[in-house]
Amino acid sequence: MPLLQERDGRTTPIRDGVASRSLEGVVRAEVYLDPTVTGCTAPATGIHRAPDAASEQMDQLLFGETFEVIEEEGAFVWGQARRDGYVGFVAASALKPLPPEPTHRISAIRTYAFAGPSIKTQAFGPYSMNALVAVEAEEGRLAKVAGAGWMAAEHLAPIGTFESDLAAVAERFLGAPYLWGGRESLGLDCSGLVQAALFACGLACPRDTDQQAGLGREIGRKDLHRGDLVFWNGHVAIGLDAERVVHANGYHMAVAIEPLEAAITRIAAPGGGMPTTYRRIT
Repeated sequence: MPLLQERDGRTTPIRDGVASRSLEGVVRAEVYLDPTVTGCTAPATGIHRAPDAASEQMDQLLFGETFEVIEEEGAFVWGQARRDGYVGFVAASALKPLPPEPTHRISAIRTYAFAGPSIKTQAFGPYSMNALVAVEAEEGRLAKVAGAGWMAAEHLAPIGTFESDLAAVAERFLGAPYLWGGRESLGLDCSGLVQAALFACGLACPRDTDQQAGLGREIGRKDLHRGDLVFWNGHVAIGLDAERVVHANGYHMAVAIEPLEAAITRIAAPGGGMPTTYRRIT
């Protein structure tokens, strides 16, 4: 059996000798537990490093995404997100067993759910792009979403209908605050922005920059064009053209457009290094 040290702890559901049943025969553990499939009922909720809301947020779940619960620990549960495979602790109050099969995804950058089939009723949310919803009924311009309320139908896209320009998706997040571990429209980090854009385009994407650096194929700096990715150690940006990038970054504390050469100079100045690779998603 492979040694545990050889496996990525971010995406390997094992801790303190307890592992998901999916790892039986793959890694050594004292006990293997069958996960319980749950769905996120909050507009967004954090995946934390420890069973404490004050601990580091490493990732997020969006409404309708599934989370496999392996263990309970106080007000938190430990398990693995199905969409990007991230392992961590989630507040139990944000989850509900047996989520409905999604029929649509939220295609607007964000939207509200209303208590009734009228925009004048109480609003809940906002819910972010790429959240997964199950439409139960439609009335006029509103669609009834299981577990949420009535949403604008034009803010939803059927499962299987995707965007074609990941840079254009990223541009829609301009001005969104920088948030470590975030991937919602109200706050996200550099790799969260890339993941959101690729998900909207129907493409799988891991969560962190070092994982994303294996996507697509390597290209040269002179070949950079719209939709290509630029990686540094611990950072990633999306090319808008040969000279500009859009990225969520701690310097602007927001999603911003910046000349690539200016970003390269700025990041290198305090010792952040030069870009490590340029990648084209294929």
